[in-house]
Amino acid sequence: MPLTTDEQLLSLSHEIIEAFDKVDGGIHPGFRPAHAKGILLTGGFTPSREAASLTRAPHLHRDATPVTVRFSNFAGIPTIADNDPQGAGPRGLAVRFHLAEHVHTDIVAHSVDAFPVRTAEALLEFLNALIATDPTGPHPNAIERFLAAHPAASRFVQIPKPIPTSFAKESFFAVSAFKFTNSDGTSRYGRYRVLPVAGNEYLDEAEAAVRSPNFLFDEIKERVAKEPVRFRVVVQLAKDGDTTNDATVRWPEDRPQLAFGEISLQKITPNNAGEQQHIIFDPIPRVDGIEASADPLFEPRANIYLMSGRRRRAAG
Repeated sequence: MPLTTDEQLLSLSHEIIEAFDKVDGGIHPGFRPAHAKGILLTGGFTPSREAASLTRAPHLHRDATPVTVRFSNFAGIPTIADNDPQGAGPRGLAVRFHLAEHVHTDIVAHSVDAFPVRTAEALLEFLNALIATDPTGPHPNAIERFLAAHPAASRFVQIPKPIPTSFAKESFFAVSAFKFTNSDGTSRYGRYRVLPVAGNEYLDEAEAAVRSPNFLFDEIKERVAKEPVRFRVVVQLAKDGDTTNDATVRWPEDRPQLAFGEISLQKITPNNAGEQQHIIFDPIPRVDGIEASADPLFEPRANIYLMSGRRRRAAG
């Protein structure tokens, strides 16, 4: 994926990466500035019959497509405990569909069906408010002032983010809307949801407190060694008039959800740490039949992912 030539966007992307570094205590060489602690699994994607009516994208018109999936905790700290009530959630999920050699498309999602801000500029304000906040200082402090002025961010931080019993029992939601176009040229907007076939299951505070710091990563290794880890991918479809260019605006639950396909994860990726350091996911689909919407987060996110990925690879 190309890096932007827009100097203003380049500068903004650098500032956001630096802000994430500051939030998490500095640079952790070889790791992502957010979602640093992760694990890669490999498997396959089988499309649903209904999905062919939504998009002409190639992986919806094949019997199966290889995938790589990364599960992660939120913080940019590689040693964050899986049961940390503050820094570990929301969990992350990234899916790479391998369409051909060096040809792919991705889904990037997290475990909360919400996002705190509409723009990258507001995200930088959010991070800088966190950095400037002294919990022992006078109130309202910097983050309290930011949240008071940004209702969507206030709602986001108050949404419960329970700790799952397994990555295989967590649901994940793409942040932004996409434009899907089928072979007839008909387009619809939708958002991905990646839902566990095993169902959702969460720990209460007491149960979470006694789990080991790496329990989610240990558990997923044990689980996939015994049986495939399966997720249903669905697309929540927008209706005419629904907002498609603002990640803070979610659609009503009565919107139809079209079956997109199923992911079946078979094993832990070999050379996991090295592969995680190398792979750079892309929030922009870059495939015929699926396009980014006009959501202003797409371009900055793609640049941040690429810039941080290049830094990660250069760490050796």
